Amino acid sequence: MRAAAPLVIAALAGGAVSVAIGVYGRLHVATGGNLFRLGFPSLGATKSWLATAAVTLAMLQLLSALAMCGYWPGDAPATRWVAAAHRWTGTVAFVVSLPVAYHCLWALGFRTTSTRVVLHSLLGCAFYGAFATKMLALRASRLPKWPLPVLGGLLVVALTGIWSTSALWFFANVDFPALPR
Repeated sequence: MRAAAPLVIAALAGGAVSVAIGVYGRLHVATGGNLFRLGFPSLGATKSWLATAAVTLAMLQLLSALAMCGYWPGDAPATRWVAAAHRWTGTVAFVVSLPVAYHCLWALGFRTTSTRVVLHSLLGCAFYGAFATKMLALRASRLPKWPLPVLGGLLVVALTGIWSTSALWFFANVDFPALPR
């Protein structure tokens, strides 16, 4: 039971992060403005391409996690560079996600205009809560082996859901702009 305490504490902290982001997004008066475009033609294009980069890095995270667990490729143990690549792709994915989340929270807020938008808002809150939980669980001692892969899987699923309800939708229904030059 003592081994579960750090995980419970991490999960409670992650839950608090999710709720805090959701409450802020709901109570904050959305500006509707475009904070920066990074050379893209619109706020939607900026967010869509950055989210695409983040979800691509998350797929690399999934592959490197499978390698570290001995599932990819074959059953050979992962080399040191795989663990380093896993950490760096995760770090870069998180950093790339921050301008997208900032735009979502500041310019748009937590919206409930359609099922897609509600799902997107909930997944965004869940992603950052799961991220906080995983980062705290990484530092916990005597933790069982199963929580980190489960939390990592939740991050990949949440980010893929966020991307599907935003960038994929934008590319399919609004515009598929070229990358900036």
